[in-house]
Amino acid sequence: MLETLQAGLIQVVEFVPKLLLFLVILIVGLLIAKAISKALNKLLEKVGFDRLVERGGIKKALARSSMDASDIISKIVYYALVLFVLQFAFGVFGPNPVSDLLSGIIAFLPKIVVAIIIVIISAAIAAGVKTLIQGSLGGLSYGKALANIASIFILGIGIIAALNQVDIATTVTTPILIAVLAALVGVIVVGVGGGLIGPMSRRWESYLSKAEAEAPRIKAEAASAPPATDQLKAKAQEATGTPATGGAHATRNPMA
Repeated sequence: MLETLQAGLIQVVEFVPKLLLFLVILIVGLLIAKAISKALNKLLEKVGFDRLVERGGIKKALARSSMDASDIISKIVYYALVLFVLQFAFGVFGPNPVSDLLSGIIAFLPKIVVAIIIVIISAAIAAGVKTLIQGSLGGLSYGKALANIASIFILGIGIIAALNQVDIATTVTTPILIAVLAALVGVIVVGVGGGLIGPMSRRWESYLSKAEAEAPRIKAEAASAPPATDQLKAKAQEATGTPATGGAHATRNPMA
């Protein structure tokens, strides 16, 4: 009985300092993570990160959210730092299953960050392409539809690349692509077998005639549209809040 009590007392004496060190590391680490998160949020708001992201088309996705883009990024950084703090704190107790789990999660974090960056960049490119196409072909009947198709296509490529980054693209995109291709093949087979050759031929003739009739209008729209570089400069100046410079109005003779 005495030996058992001594062994239990020794374990308690060895465990208490580790527990105190665990609590100190946890409390100090959480305070530091919170301070870094707040500083990052203020820095992103100061450099205009929210305006830049909203110009990329993320504004609609965050319309019903109580947080803006800088808040979301700062929260992600905060929780990532919390994982590091927990891993360091649990490491006080030596090898344990919790530390192994945290190590696996931390190793997966860079892939998630890269995937988020890919989606944001692809959304910005899709919004820019949509604006350029609408500005050049907005007067045509199919200009808006063409701009939406190009934007969705670019955003889809970005989402597939993001899924590939987190190693789930194969399990997600392959069944979807197979289903879409099977649906298209089924529609073609049923349509051809059901006698849709004549109606589809007339429909394509109508499309081609309409496109041929609007060809001069396309040339006029492209000729009257401002260069792409000017539009990109204007969008960048609008996003950053800087006044437009250059041109005849900016270069003025000081002696005049």
